[in-house]
Amino acid sequence: MSLQKEGWGTRVGLVLAMAGNAVGLGNFLRFPAQAVQNGGGAFIIPYLVSFILMGVPLLWIEWTIGRHGGRHGHHSTPGMLDVMGKSKWWKYVGVFGIFTNLTVAAYYCYTESWTLAYVWHSVTGAFAGRSAQEVSDFFNEYVGMTGSFFNFPPLALFFFLFTLTVNTWILSRGLAKGIEIASKIGMPMLILFAIFLAIRSLTLDAGEQGAVNDATLGLNFLWEPQFDSLSNPKVWLAAAGQIFFTLSVGMGSIHCYAAYVKENEDIALNASSAGWMNEFVEVVLGGSIVVPIAAAYLGLEWIQNPGNVGLAMGFRVMPTLFQNWGPMLAALAGIAWFGLLFFAGITSSLAMGQPVLAFLEDEYKIARTRAARIWGVLILILGLWTVFFYGYGAHTEFDDWSGTFALVVFAMFEAIAFAYVFGIDKGWEELNRGADIKIPNAFKFIIKYVTPLFLVAVFLGTLISPLNGNWNEAFSSLFRGDGWPLDGGSIIGKIFHVGVADTRWFVDGAPSPVFVVDMTRTLLLITFIVIALVIRSAWKRKEQPSA
Repeated sequence: MSLQKEGWGTRVGLVLAMAGNAVGLGNFLRFPAQAVQNGGGAFIIPYLVSFILMGVPLLWIEWTIGRHGGRHGHHSTPGMLDVMGKSKWWKYVGVFGIFTNLTVAAYYCYTESWTLAYVWHSVTGAFAGRSAQEVSDFFNEYVGMTGSFFNFPPLALFFFLFTLTVNTWILSRGLAKGIEIASKIGMPMLILFAIFLAIRSLTLDAGEQGAVNDATLGLNFLWEPQFDSLSNPKVWLAAAGQIFFTLSVGMGSIHCYAAYVKENEDIALNASSAGWMNEFVEVVLGGSIVVPIAAAYLGLEWIQNPGNVGLAMGFRVMPTLFQNWGPMLAALAGIAWFGLLFFAGITSSLAMGQPVLAFLEDEYKIARTRAARIWGVLILILGLWTVFFYGYGAHTEFDDWSGTFALVVFAMFEAIAFAYVFGIDKGWEELNRGADIKIPNAFKFIIKYVTPLFLVAVFLGTLISPLNGNWNEAFSSLFRGDGWPLDGGSIIGKIFHVGVADTRWFVDGAPSPVFVVDMTRTLLLITFIVIALVIRSAWKRKEQPSA
């Protein structure tokens, strides 16, 4: 049994920490991008349906698996899945719960460090008087996108190391004194900053401070329903993918936090509260900042360009648009914008660190402070790869494989394990024990049948996504005998570099982007294998008779 003595100090702290785990950079950067690129209002209906049929059930599944595992002394997914069934191989499915948290945290902490750096630049007025192109070039210089094989951006490296140090220190303090306190500070600050920007955004009228449209133009675009999207698989796949990303399901961090909940304490209402808080932040606040401001100054046609909204929008364009508000308000807006992104980021990265620490504490009896240092060193090693090779796609590869595909695979396995290995009746009883709400019985059917089928469909869709997401044309091509037109962004398409004109590793004697991409994938695969071997070693140690 575990010697773990950690625990949550308050229920509020638990809910805020869980919400902080879910609320991240994607709420304010990825959600607007996905909504815009999939038709605005056409995206919202599949998004909300995915939340109800897949997101909420997965939250309940992961909280239940977590609390059950914690009762058996396991606070990370290998042990949790091991005690759910009799088969010994289920603990290796739990590798995903360590792998995703470790590898996502590596590139996530780097992205998180950008927000802290941009808070500093906003305070010092670094963007004042700069043109849109100059602000965009500023970002390129910051991350060292020089076009060379190896980047060494000194300022970005400094802020990455500082951000990683802060994360490691907070994690070393434990749940109640570290993560919980950080969440109680970070979440209210995040919401306060977001409300300030949302109010300023939605009160921006055409002709005011350089705006060419009312900001509500962007809001109307997001919320005007388009029912034809219900028959578009591309939109459904994007909506389901966003639910994965925004709720942080399929990672193992929710399981870990829930493992510290006492046996008869509520998890049904806690899971629902954390989920709906995330949706409020993402849909209401996240949808009221980037798109309305961009629509006010740049128009709908500009924001519908796939290359404009997203990560680039947050760091390349928003500082420019804030300059229209005058020096003082521009500085405040910059602090609020990048400040909320930082708090969203750090509450998520802390949640990624806890499962790794819990595994080291539970299975190897390593003291928390030392476990935090080990985590910090591992994140440093993996994270530096994304720093040095950012311009050649290393950051994107980490995100695609660890932060997207691995989540879908793990969620699919855990839904099957919950309903068919642990057993839906036993799982339903565990979920409802001590519950402060009565979950509708319909969700028992949904969890057993609808959610797993939903996840299998998402997995297959991600695996063989057709060219440009055009499923009708893909099936027509298949039936004509012309084969299935794979998209380069599909999993199989990525593996075989579909759509890449030149797949050579070296061009004119210099490493190519394809070389960095393949080496990044190799690094991730090696990391996965090593984690599996470490888990195997931990269980072998347990099986050895004590002296």
